[in-house]
Formats: sequence, structure tokens, C-alpha cells
Amino acid sequence: MPPPGLLRLGGWLEREGIDVALLDLAHELAAGRLPSDDGLCDAAAERILARGPYDAIGMSVMGATLPAALAILERIRARHRALPLWIGGPGTTGVDAALIERADCVDVVVRGEGEITTTELLRARARGRSPGGIAGLTWRGPAGNAVREPDRAPIADLAELAPYAWHLLPPIAAYKEITGAADGLVPVDSGRGCVYDCSFCTIGRFWSRRSRVLPAGRLADEVEALCSVPGARAAYLCHDLFAANRAHAAAFCEEMLRRGSPVPWEVRARADHLDRELLQLMGRAGCYRVLLGIESAAASVRDACDKSLRPGTDLLAVVRDCVEAGVTPILSVILGLPGEGTAELDASLGFCARAALLGGVNVSLHLVNPQPGCALGEEHGGAARAVAGIPPDMARGAGETAPERAWIDEHPDLFTTFALLPGPSSAHATLYAIASELPEVLHRYPRTFAVIGCVLRTNTRGVFEHWKRDGRSFEAYARVQRDPFVDDVLAVEQACVRAAALSDRTPSRGPRARGILVQVHHDVAAAFEALRQGREPVRAEGRPSWMCAVPATHGRALLGTRTLRISDDVARILAALDGTRSMAELDALRPGFAAAIAHLEGAGLVDSGAGATAAERMETTTP
Repeated sequence: MPPPGLLRLGGWLEREGIDVALLDLAHELAAGRLPSDDGLCDAAAERILARGPYDAIGMSVMGATLPAALAILERIRARHRALPLWIGGPGTTGVDAALIERADCVDVVVRGEGEITTTELLRARARGRSPGGIAGLTWRGPAGNAVREPDRAPIADLAELAPYAWHLLPPIAAYKEITGAADGLVPVDSGRGCVYDCSFCTIGRFWSRRSRVLPAGRLADEVEALCSVPGARAAYLCHDLFAANRAHAAAFCEEMLRRGSPVPWEVRARADHLDRELLQLMGRAGCYRVLLGIESAAASVRDACDKSLRPGTDLLAVVRDCVEAGVTPILSVILGLPGEGTAELDASLGFCARAALLGGVNVSLHLVNPQPGCALGEEHGGAARAVAGIPPDMARGAGETAPERAWIDEHPDLFTTFALLPGPSSAHATLYAIASELPEVLHRYPRTFAVIGCVLRTNTRGVFEHWKRDGRSFEAYARVQRDPFVDDVLAVEQACVRAAALSDRTPSRGPRARGILVQVHHDVAAAFEALRQGREPVRAEGRPSWMCAVPATHGRALLGTRTLRISDDVARILAALDGTRSMAELDALRPGFAAAIAHLEGAGLVDSGAGATAAERMETTTP
């Protein structure tokens, strides 16, 4: 996705009468205009210089891109000794002075918010003045020492921000063409900052523990504007604390509703900032997904990392409220935080497995990287090391070229974004296996996973370890349990996976069934409901019956599937609807058929045909 902060900064500088060029190197790399091998940094430097000449060059970095940025600036400095080279962004948090002292290619570090600081820096440069006295800067003094100016107060009213300078970058459609992202997700600079100081995160410190939001009306304007942008289909509100200002969140939702909720949107939020009423409002206003930083299901671990979650917050209830509002929660959980033992790990994994049973939930598991500038980096950065075979979550895919590795190897304390907390490599490997493989299973087969746990009389971690010792795919592992009840549950969940993939829409002559039929020999519907309520399912075996897995939507967003228990008569009707015969032909074949089909269409089990899905032909599966 394009960088919204730099687009906003570019618009600000242009409004101040400053000529700006912006080059998104990540996009250039993805587009194949930069090599991904050891020549990356050389080619990037050449591409930047080809856009010149410049009065100054600045690079904005995350922790993952800091080594590459330094290598690129090194190459630019070798060609242009007098050209001012600046750097900023979250990746400089906590290491600004060290960058000045160790990197000859960096003249100035812009700390925190860049609009006013960069403007003043450019004007000082134009007058031939030094950066001295400009708040928010760390710069190289005459003796080569790092001079750290006072922090700059963040912009109090984000209504002052400039519009995005979209013309400085390729169009959104070009981004989506490269990434293949059919969701058309576009980032929106909806708010800035975080008042918290979680030990594993630098965001609060980068923004000086301040949080501000774009006025609700203007935010709605910027989201609605995406309607006229080719390739844009949904908005990603980038502020980390949506609903921290509840009145603002509600006002934005009401404004989107007033405009007819023209663009689907997703947000990031804390669980203790959301409630049932607000989530229902968000769902109606077009919100289809929310990332929740859970971190750990163990309160002791959250307290140890200064999460500061409001006491009494029922995390599972928040997840349930999201699901019932039609908002898919992404549960972000960090494994291996300080204070996490076996019991605390089991609590987190059990929470994830339990939440997945509520339906429409995504689980995202991570290992912590003690980044510079956060409390864990300060405490453990000196002993943190990269672990072979475990790519760092915060820097996956970065730091792999020789020029980057040279910086990382020479200054490991500056690049602990690429490291893990101190500990035995075997423990890291175990957590990495869980983080890599468990979420996909819980996304696809949460009920099968839970039923196997009931059969084995073990917890989430126990089922995972039993599965991995077996060595097969999860589906094969479930089948070799040779348990008819497990087979039925697996068959229905496999039908759900296939139903969720029914998305290629083409017309047909007449009505056809939506979804996939499965014949089962147990009361799977009752089992699913028991699991959703947190109860152990009862094995109720009886005569064969039918379940139907149907794509479930909320507005224009596909949330996954829903399952329905249907009668033999309905199953026969659905199996007969293949789209090849018109409604009139079907009704002539069997009088009254049209009325039955209309009823099933109202229940979401039949597509009338116009614009229906080519893949949505009723499949019949007998486990």
C-alpha cells in the first residue's frame, strides 16, 4: 500500500511552497524496477538520484527498512559529499543519536511528526543556517557529535493537515495490480499517536505518548473520496487507537451512515475501547474488520508488558460482540513475552481456539522482537540475537542483502528488530512452529480441532503437539483418528472452506443453489452450537441428514460461511438447481416449484441466476 504519512507530508510541503518528489522504493521493488538481490541498494540509490537534482534527500524508515536506508544513503553520500541526507520515521526511535554518531551518511534525524520540523529544516537550509534550535531534530554538530534538540509538540489539531499528494506516487490501481490485492485496500491517515507505552512497542514513544484524530467529517470525506479512485475498494484507517475517543468514533460512523456507507473500512483498536453498542454501529456504518492487540490471554503477562488493559475487560465477550456485529476480529497475540510460562501460553492458545469457534475470527500469532526504542529493547536488546530459521515478524523479508547484513552485523544493537528475546533456540523453534501453523488450522477447522481435543482429553497445545508428531496434514491427521463424529465435523468444515471460495460470478440461465451440501450421520448443527457456547458437544448419532455451507456476507464483504441444517426435501431441490433451466421450465416440470425456490432464495440458499457465481453449483459430499 502507498505510505499515507508521506503522502500527507508531501501535501504539507507543497502547500508551504516547497517542490517535492516522492519515491516509494517498496513499490519500485514489487514492480520489478529494482532487483531483490545484493544490487538492491545500489540500484535504489541510482533511481533516487535520477529523479534529482535535490536540495536535500530524506528517507522515512521502519525498523525493518533502516539497514537498507543506511546502505542507500551511503551510496548517495559517496556520489554527493555535500548533499544533505536526512532520515526519519518510527525506525529511528531510540537510536537517533547513535545514527548520527555511527553513520557518516546521516546528517539529521527528524524525530516524531515531520510536517513542521521538516519545513523549518528546509527553510533553515535555504538561508544557510545550521539545524541548531529546531525542535524535533537530532543532528551532527561541528565536532561530529550528536546534538539532540528538544522534542517537538505534536500538531494539536489534525484539521491543519494537508490533503494527500496522491499525484506524487503511482495510482492505487498500479499498487493493486502488482500485489494482486483484490480487496483494493487503501490506507488513510485517520489519526496519530498512542498514549500507552507497551514494553514491546515503539509507537507510543515515537508520538510522544499523544493521540489525536482527524475530525470525523473530514475523515468521512477522505474515505468517501475513494469511491472515485480506480482500484480502491476499501479503506484502512491507520490510527492504532480507533474508539479511544468514543465520541469521535461514533460521530464518524454516524456520518458514514448518513452518506450510505459508501466504502467498506477496517480499523485497529484495543479491546477495552470497544463495546457492543459501538461495534453494532461500526458494522452498520461499513466496518468489516478490526485488528485487536490481545498480546496475551494471561493478565499477569499483559501487566508485565504494561499493556494497561482496563481491569475487568472480557476479551472473549468483545470477540463475540465483533462477530455478532458482522465485524471480523483479527486477534494479534504475542508468544514468548516475559513472564509467559506453560500455563500462560496455554491460556493464550486456549483463548485463540475458543474465539475461533465463534465464527468469522482470524488469529495472528507472533514472536516478539525487542526493537530499539521500546522497553524490551532497552532491557534485552544487548542480549537479543537473531535465530537461524526464524524470520523476525517485524522485519520479515528485509535485511537479506549483503549491504544490509553488513550494517546489521556491525551494529547489532541498532537492529534488534531482526532479533528475538534471549532464550534457548529450542523454545523459539517451538513457538515459531505454533505461530506459523496453528492460525491457519483455527481459521479453517476450528471445530474439528476442538472435537479432537475432546476425544484426546487435552488442551489446544496438546492437540497441536499430537498433530505435529503425526506428521500429516491436519485434514489427514483428523481422518486417521477413525472417529465417525470427527469425520462428520471435518466434512462440514471442508464444505465451509470450499463455500468461502465461491467468488467467480457469471450469469446462468436459471436459479441455482448457493453453497455445498454435506450428508452427515451426527447432529453436527447441535455440536457446532455447543462449541460456540463453550460446551463439550454431545455425540448424537442418528439417521443421515443434510447440512449446507453457504457463503456469508456483511454488506459487500465476504465474512466466510454459515452452515444450515436442511431437510431431505430441501436437499433434493437444491441438488436439482444447476442453473441450466429457467424458473418457468422448473415450474412447468413440477408445479409450485417456483414458490419453493423463491422461499429458498429468501433464505440465501438459492441464487436467481443473473450475475450468479459460476462456481456456486451445489456439491454433494458424503463423508
